[in-house]
Amino acid sequence: MSKPKLVLHPSEGIVAQCAATIYAAYITSGKVAEGDEKKWIKRSVKEAFKLCHWTDEAIESDKEIG
Repeated sequence: MSKPKLVLHPSEGIVAQCAATIYAAYITSGKVAEGDEKKWIKRSVKEAFKLCHWTDEAIESDKEIG
């Protein structure tokens, strides 16, 4: 049986890390009920994407200057 393969681009990995932190906060605060995990994971990913996108819009990196 083959293992599933997952390859993320660097920016996707950053969003995934951010989403995991957000999701962990929801779990810790008691918001994630059993059976509602998928809903909260999707919400966390959407919120992480927004945070990363807004950060990218607000900050000019060294590579973007010039």
